[in-house]
Amino acid sequence: MKTYMQRKEDVVRDWYVVDAEGETLGRLASKVANVLRGKHKPTYTPHVDGGDYVIIVNAEKVVLTGNKLNDKIYYNHSRYTGGLRERTAKEMVEKYPTQMIERAVKGMLPKGRLGRQMYKKLFVYAGENHPHSAQQPKKLEVK
Repeated sequence: MKTYMQRKEDVVRDWYVVDAEGETLGRLASKVANVLRGKHKPTYTPHVDGGDYVIIVNAEKVVLTGNKLNDKIYYNHSRYTGGLRERTAKEMVEKYPTQMIERAVKGMLPKGRLGRQMYKKLFVYAGENHPHSAQQPKKLEVK
């Protein structure tokens, strides 16, 4: 019996929508990263982007456990001297709710060309509405 290797021409992609309301950030991100990579499919091949598209709605209602809301700090650097910017998770939820989920998922994807290709299939929205209704996304449970 030969090992099955998927080709990029044979990939069939689905669209999924995930409601982040009441979900824990890390658990949500790991489930979404698996779907973006294609690990939920029996045709998973590590060197091929065989994953599906994922739409995340209600990003501002994601939950952080413990005292992470005040203790967790997100760092950005402009690459100029003194250009380090620090934001707490509370600030991120209030001002940039989509960026928290995007960063968490991106960190769980492979680094390099393939990971960047997978990351482009993620769409995060702060509210309930999204412009991808034409793709007829299926609801994905992350529990």
